[in-house]
Amino acid sequence: MVNVGLLVRLVAKPGKEEEVATFLAGALPLARAEPATVVWFALRLSKNEFGIFDAFPDEAGRKAHLNGPVAATLMAKAGELLATPPKIEQVDLLAAKLTK
Repeated sequence: MVNVGLLVRLVAKPGKEEEVATFLAGALPLARAEPATVVWFALRLSKNEFGIFDAFPDEAGRKAHLNGPVAATLMAKAGELLATPPKIEQVDLLAAKLTK
């Protein structure tokens, strides 16, 4: 069961859109390596807007992710790739459908 999540919005610098897309796609193995990260999606919302949605069973899993390699790598590249700092929202999940 997933109970909490993160919704992250990212705006690429002009000319960096494809680098952001490549970066996000490349972060999938890092997310897969986190046992408490039950769900992880990288999204393209428009030409220069991107997002990440991930979900966890509990607050401990969410905190582990925020202190893990995906977040560290994103923050290290943010100044180079993003027009604004990542907007990270902590969300509570009301319902979910997950299938294997």
